[in-house]
Amino acid sequence: MLRELFRTKSLDRILADAAEPGQQLKRALGAFDIIMFGIGAIIGAGIFATIGTAVAGDVMRPGAGPAIILSFIFTAIACAFCGLCYAEFASLVPISGSAYTYSYATLGEIVAWIIGWDLIIEYAVGNVAVAIAWSAYFHQLCAGLGWHIPAWLAVDYRSAAQAADISGLTAGSVDPAVLLAHDAWLHHPVVAGIPVIFNFLAVSIVALITWLLIVGVKESARANNVMVGIKLVILAFFIYAGAKFVKPENWSPFMPNGMSGVWVGASLIFFAYIGFDAISTAAEECKRPSRDLPIGIIGSLLICTVIYIAVALVLTGMVPWQLLGVADPLAAAFAYVHADVSAGVVALGAVVSMSAVLLVFQYGQPRIFFSMSRDGLLPGYFSRVHPKYRTPHITTFWTGVAVAVVSAIANINEIVELTNIGTLFAFVLVCVGVIVLRRKEPDRVRAFKTPWVPLIPLLGIASCIYLMAGLPWVTWVRFGIWLVIGLVIYFLFGWKRSKIAT
Repeated sequence: MLRELFRTKSLDRILADAAEPGQQLKRALGAFDIIMFGIGAIIGAGIFATIGTAVAGDVMRPGAGPAIILSFIFTAIACAFCGLCYAEFASLVPISGSAYTYSYATLGEIVAWIIGWDLIIEYAVGNVAVAIAWSAYFHQLCAGLGWHIPAWLAVDYRSAAQAADISGLTAGSVDPAVLLAHDAWLHHPVVAGIPVIFNFLAVSIVALITWLLIVGVKESARANNVMVGIKLVILAFFIYAGAKFVKPENWSPFMPNGMSGVWVGASLIFFAYIGFDAISTAAEECKRPSRDLPIGIIGSLLICTVIYIAVALVLTGMVPWQLLGVADPLAAAFAYVHADVSAGVVALGAVVSMSAVLLVFQYGQPRIFFSMSRDGLLPGYFSRVHPKYRTPHITTFWTGVAVAVVSAIANINEIVELTNIGTLFAFVLVCVGVIVLRRKEPDRVRAFKTPWVPLIPLLGIASCIYLMAGLPWVTWVRFGIWLVIGLVIYFLFGWKRSKIAT
């Protein structure tokens, strides 16, 4: 039985199964589309929201202060190690399964299942968090434009109930998300004695993104390219306009909480880099995967790192670092210097950025399920391809339904902590996979080769474990429970129905 659990699927068979009639996706993406997909996935809630907590810290953990730029550099280096490993696999196995497929070819079926199940945390659960954050920003943007959307349509019931007992609320003194939840609790309809409070805005954006992804990958790529263009313009605006308000004295002390603060900052802003691996899920729809995927992965990482460092320098120069622990630090920085119009522009950028993240993550998750179904680990129903659009419409639809339902009722604080650990775990296995495959098949032709193997993969593994160690223990417990649930499903269904077992 142990041997069966670690049975591997050869690269040749993986490629052959993907070429079966009726199982092929439409190849429509070029290198530019892939880079834009990467930027679309990476730049989102991390830079518009998480950076504030990473700089200022919280009651439990110290922040990095102005040294957040060191946190960005360290995290970028860690992601670059893993990105090089992803690039080798993506060019070698141009299949939509990402880390799941790579693990199946190198580490065995049980590991592949675990990583496929784990990626749900990154893509689907992560998308729930982004949809909830998008809803709050969109509501705030509409309020600034004078468009009133009832608060009970923009927040979940539990958040509203938690904010019900807060007294002495005054505008500007409390996180806007808490004010929104409090308003929802005070003003909501009641049907048959049941309070009606649900996040309709989050459901709406997920439904729109799901429809777009079903219609076609090229149409989705065009929409993503437009949104990425807008977000880059707005971030350039923040850097240019904010630089006028920079006071060098705000950068002193540069490292107020020492290296421990930089470490905590790196663990937190890792969320700002999540998404570059989603590029690999586009492998089966890429025109020239062996060339375009490595360009997309490394190129998007490099571009985003430069942008992140520039934004961090301006942000910590505009506002004393202790004041940045808010949900919308970039907009709050302009509000601090009384540039309210600029704050509104940044809020628009946050909405557009999160829309792009939603699109790319919602693109990635169905393709993981699609690959697992094609291998027999999930029912064959999930590997159907739309006869007209050539997209995995079944998995796209049901992923959209699941994300929409959960985002309507979930509290963001209860789910967002899982995303980082799930992604880091996937990165570790991809790095291990490169080492294993180099030993198993050293002569296989590789269009892109990770340099200095095994040094680069080992550095990637060490960096990820270091970042994982900075996460709270409760995150590890939740992650363990999630993996146990996945293993139960595997042994009840996938183990006996696996195609390589028949």
